[in-house]
Amino acid sequence: MINGRPALTNLEVRPARAADADAIAGIYAHHVLHGTASFDAVARTPVQTEEKMRDTLSKGWPFIVAERAEMIMGYAYVTGFRDRPAYNYTCENSIYLDPACVGQGVGVQLMRALMERARDCGFRQMIAVIGGGEPASVALHSKMGFTHAGRMRNVGRKFGRWLDTVYMQAELGDGDRSAPAREPA
Repeated sequence: MINGRPALTNLEVRPARAADADAIAGIYAHHVLHGTASFDAVARTPVQTEEKMRDTLSKGWPFIVAERAEMIMGYAYVTGFRDRPAYNYTCENSIYLDPACVGQGVGVQLMRALMERARDCGFRQMIAVIGGGEPASVALHSKMGFTHAGRMRNVGRKFGRWLDTVYMQAELGDGDRSAPAREPA
């Protein structure tokens, strides 16, 4: 049982494909138009979504979906945290769920898979930048072992109000307990 509901079964977490772009764009559009997790004012189109997927995957980084019965229930991906070489081992995550799928364990399964795949790519730290300090996102990240790393107060404005951004951080694999095989250039 998860939140009083039966555990999610037959959920497949897999790499995103071009055919998923419409569903992913739809999920993101809901969050742009109705929530504060994204500070975007205009949602990406399916074409822009496919470009984002292609760019992420071309770097060897994970862009994954959770699917059951041919329905995309959510998606997650990582990007580089910053573009300077010293940050090569730190990634930033993004995770969004179809609003009908919240509270069913989809986020936990997606985040677990994302963290494993990011670790396998060589990332040692994962940063969550949580727009609006969304309580459900903070709860999910806390559940997955992320710790509070900071809060920037009133840095965004959406829906007529000022919004904070919460930073959370999780160690992946060896974290800082060992040096990577290659130092950044």
